[in-house]
Amino acid sequence: MNKHYHIYGIGAALVDTEISVSDSDLTAMAVAKGVMTLVDEKRQAQLIDYLQEHLVNSQRASGGSAANTIIAAGYFGCRNFFSCKVADDENGHFYLSDIKAAGVSHPFQAELPAGITGKCLVMITPDAERTMNTFLGISETVSVAELDTDAIAAAEFAYIEGYLVTSSTGRAAAIALREHAERSQTRTALSLSDPSIVQFFRDGLIEMIGPGVDLLFCNRDEAMSFTHTHSVEDALTALKKYCKTFVMTCGADGALIYDGNELVSVAAQSVKAVDTNGAGDMFAGAFLYAITHGYSYEQAGNFASRAAAKVVSQFGPRLHAEQHDELKTYLP
Repeated sequence: MNKHYHIYGIGAALVDTEISVSDSDLTAMAVAKGVMTLVDEKRQAQLIDYLQEHLVNSQRASGGSAANTIIAAGYFGCRNFFSCKVADDENGHFYLSDIKAAGVSHPFQAELPAGITGKCLVMITPDAERTMNTFLGISETVSVAELDTDAIAAAEFAYIEGYLVTSSTGRAAAIALREHAERSQTRTALSLSDPSIVQFFRDGLIEMIGPGVDLLFCNRDEAMSFTHTHSVEDALTALKKYCKTFVMTCGADGALIYDGNELVSVAAQSVKAVDTNGAGDMFAGAFLYAITHGYSYEQAGNFASRAAAKVVSQFGPRLHAEQHDELKTYLP
């Protein structure tokens, strides 16, 4: 079936601010390292106040897990559509301008609603680990009202970020998106997003997955936690209950990819990691680009591994536009 879009996505619209910090900074702020923690605006303001001296070298970008994935896929060459919710404030207008500049379509809104656009403080420690404190703002109310059913039907893949499970309206929107995609012969993909999301919202994720998605993205820790297993081997078997195919990233050990028939192992690229923020999102974006352009799961995995290695070797969750074309030269 001929589809206009390669990927339709939904996710939290967050304006990311990346800051380099030390482990002692995280301890002083009582911030749990290496995971995403939801905070209210007052708590985020306290963190920003503590980090005032660090903000000199900070970078601002439109973010959110699904947005990062879709923007990456777009720069590789996918035609994409993204549903989200931003407010009528400076960050909201910045966000929509930023994704438009990346070539991503989004539902037309004559007027943006009042409120506060979501913000994510991304703290990077010297070991390249990313720690996120997120104030969802108006993104917490993203709902079925933000879905564009025509665009869903016109897409090859519907991509859902697991972070939506934290909001009752976001979870309902994710379920409605999956169901509409299934009726429209649009394949479904979902990312488990973060170990803390799996730990605290597993039941909601299972609701979002429903009878199963076509493609599941996760890392090793998320996979074992989600399937209640204690080994990678057992997790690999258990995941097949929830999806037809899957990608399990394993950090420096590469990735394990199940294409529906066989399991393939993809080696990680050897690089010095500077910032791991966005690594999983980039892997998913590169992978989706490749499989929607005729490449096998194994070829897509090798390509995505290169892309993820590139993004962790520099500061920020995104590559520069020209770097996407450079990476495509490695595709057969």
